[in-house]
Amino acid sequence: MKRVKNPLKKRVFRELLGEWQKYLVIAIFLIATIGFVSGMFVANNSMLTSARNKKVEYNLEDGNFELKEKAGAELIKALEKGEKADIKQYYLDEGYKEADKEVIKAVNDAVPEEIEKAVKDGIEEEVRNGATQAVEEKLSAYADMGVVISDEEKEEQIQSIVDENLQAAIDEYYEDAYKEAYDKYMYSDEYYDVISDAKEEAYKEVRKTVDEEYSKAADKYDLDNPDYKPVKIRIYENFYKDAPEKSRGHEGKIRVYIDRKDIDRYSIHEGSVPSDENEIAIDRMHAANVGIKVGDEIEVGGKSFRVSALIALVDYSTLYEKSTDSMFDAINFDVALVTEEGFNRINRNIHYNYSWTYNIKPEDDAEEKKMSENVMAALISQAVVDDNEIEGFLPNYLNNAIHFATDDMGGDKARASIMLYILIGVLAFIFGITISNTITKESSVIGTLRASGYTRGELVVHYMTMPVLVTLIAAVIGNVLGYTFFKNVVVNMYYNSYSLPTYETIFTSDAFIKTTVVPLILMFVINLFVIVRLLKLSPLRFLRHDLKLTKRKKAIRLPHFKFLRRFRIRVLLQNIPNYIVLFFGIAFVMLMLSMAVGFPESLNAYQKNVTSMMFAKYQVILKETEDEDENVITTDVEGAERFSMNSLEYEGSSRAETISVYGIEDGSSFISMPSSLGEYDVVISKTFSEKYKINEGDTFTINDKYDNDSFDFKVAAVNDYEGTLSVFMPNTNFNTVFDNDEDSFNGYLSDKEITDIDDKYIATTITEDDVLKISRQLDHSIGSYMKYFRVVCIILSAVLIYLLTKIIIEKNENAISMVKILGYENKEISSLYLTSTTIMIILFCISGILLGYFGMEVVFGIYLMSMEGWFDFVITGVGFIKMFMFVFVAYLIVMVFDYNRIKRIPMDEALKNVE
Repeated sequence: MKRVKNPLKKRVFRELLGEWQKYLVIAIFLIATIGFVSGMFVANNSMLTSARNKKVEYNLEDGNFELKEKAGAELIKALEKGEKADIKQYYLDEGYKEADKEVIKAVNDAVPEEIEKAVKDGIEEEVRNGATQAVEEKLSAYADMGVVISDEEKEEQIQSIVDENLQAAIDEYYEDAYKEAYDKYMYSDEYYDVISDAKEEAYKEVRKTVDEEYSKAADKYDLDNPDYKPVKIRIYENFYKDAPEKSRGHEGKIRVYIDRKDIDRYSIHEGSVPSDENEIAIDRMHAANVGIKVGDEIEVGGKSFRVSALIALVDYSTLYEKSTDSMFDAINFDVALVTEEGFNRINRNIHYNYSWTYNIKPEDDAEEKKMSENVMAALISQAVVDDNEIEGFLPNYLNNAIHFATDDMGGDKARASIMLYILIGVLAFIFGITISNTITKESSVIGTLRASGYTRGELVVHYMTMPVLVTLIAAVIGNVLGYTFFKNVVVNMYYNSYSLPTYETIFTSDAFIKTTVVPLILMFVINLFVIVRLLKLSPLRFLRHDLKLTKRKKAIRLPHFKFLRRFRIRVLLQNIPNYIVLFFGIAFVMLMLSMAVGFPESLNAYQKNVTSMMFAKYQVILKETEDEDENVITTDVEGAERFSMNSLEYEGSSRAETISVYGIEDGSSFISMPSSLGEYDVVISKTFSEKYKINEGDTFTINDKYDNDSFDFKVAAVNDYEGTLSVFMPNTNFNTVFDNDEDSFNGYLSDKEITDIDDKYIATTITEDDVLKISRQLDHSIGSYMKYFRVVCIILSAVLIYLLTKIIIEKNENAISMVKILGYENKEISSLYLTSTTIMIILFCISGILLGYFGMEVVFGIYLMSMEGWFDFVITGVGFIKMFMFVFVAYLIVMVFDYNRIKRIPMDEALKNVE
């Protein structure tokens, strides 16, 4: 017998038309979410691929270093070969040279005195001999006359003659006698013996000193590393000048390079490269932030330039002014290119910066790290021999200006995917509850179909069709929008945050799999579990409406409340599964609202507090502490104090982070420290303590990033300073620990601007602007999107509440119809069902707010652990009220729809379903 054509196929479309509002809401939200995530994947893959390709095309550096003086050709040649200089022999040669000078000078300084004394003694002796002979002849004549003179009288007469004639003899014979004696002595064996003996003694002292100094240097810079291998590189001049920038009422800083041809090239987003000394090309993102356009005039170092192009430099995808900055600053920091003539116009100090590329590229990060260490070892040794100084050394893999953007973008897809899958999971459970209620309503039909020969599989396919169909349609439309509209939205978001090069759209299967295949699988699996679990019952149980999967229990006995209160409690108990899903949905919304509300409030709190918590408004760090005349550089600014500073690294769980170590004067008015601190006892900032959970009494280790030194410090106290991750210690201890001279310092702290120190002696000045970079840039990059994100959260909460309250009402249509028959009005009936839901919404909002806040604290902490710096996640009381009101107002809007739905339920609904 031929089976009748399956009628279930027609029911799918009838159900879709009958419940089109519900499915449209779900579809729209799925389309928007899948579209945005798809756009995120497309834009992310396209821009990341382009950025990585441009690194090769634009010959991105493998690192850079800065020297105090311009490097000579011999130094560059040695560095390019990867040769490590013999520092010990250099120290010996320099020591021997200095010893030779000192010995010869000391001997020669002594020679004139010795010769002069010998010559005068010789002249005196000649005069004395003549006087003695004359006196003896005179005494001999006296003796013939019988006159005897004593020896004392004889000596007195001789001395009298000497005194009378000595000076005349010296005046007459000294010059010739001195010259003869000097020439004779300088070429004598005696002179050379004196020189040789003195040199030998001096050389012994030199060798002893060099052995001690070289031993320290070898340990510090790992000069005797047996694993050292020469690394051949190519070096490019990449000099720059830092200058103030003024444009359209905005003031900031600008770093100006000569137009690059061979290294670290750039994309031109608009305009053309500078062609004369009056033109300049500036960073595109900075220009957008401060409102500069091609053709505008800006002032650089007091000189006027016309903006000829907006560009993106491959080595400045994020505008980090210094490698130690906690955050890039695309508002107050700019990079630019000019012609060589334009470069010479800017009257600022040249930074002798050199970029290098490896002749043979490293295979992985580990090899790159080792190669860069060998480059640094060669640089350190060659700089010493060349009598130059290293001002900075930054390999590619540590350069945040190069890697921050791509690293941050690399995590965007994972974060977007997680949000999408959570949302799909919530919607899948809503579908599951909806289908579960439908199965319950249609249990008689299902029992009849099963008894008529329809298989369980056919029914599973029927009930699975709707969620899969809706998801598939939403995924297709969402992907189309993702590759068109949403892709451009995400691209603009990235361009608003990073200085990325131009790109070409790349179509990727990754977006299709993660935004279509995975959501379909999630929707399929979750609903399959719900449907199969229900349809495993026998046809007889469906016909009897016995769909309990667990053993039937007696109804919970309620206290003798009034009828309406008991009714509401029954409604609540009957819909526990629905409320559980609603709770998780609201908790998810509150987690996102915690970010949307708390992120701006955290930034505002940080900005308000950090400036008042700064221990000094100005930190002037000097290049040198002595001027050309070897006088100590001082300032007359009242209250200014000397300090020392060193940048070390703390190895966190996920990355090494720069820690500023300060040496503070005793009795400082800026930082209070306990008295009698031990040599390695320190005070740490509150931010350092909170970020790495280091408290008073703990010991921690920080390392020198340019050598193998490490220092173990014990926390004596925690300071309230929240500006940066810092360590404070007395300057005397600082100089002892870091092997400096006793009175060494490298800067001044002041609450007033220091203007009486020449700029050429100043390395940098740290102000409140520097500690505000992280909050200012985050606020600019992300803060504006938080407003839109709040709207998304409100809509999401409204959708979730709408769908779940609709299910609750549909599930109770029979009971609502019966209550209407008994004479209850629509308002009374609405209060029976909506009051329970309102109470649960309020409870879910409160608990969701708490879960969202604590959850976002964890998420925010994890996010900041990947960045330099730290500040607390804050939501004010007003913020909590906003979060509550956002969701509750959405619910109030949904209540209007629910009330109308209750009104539309006819009284005969109960009579139709009487069993």
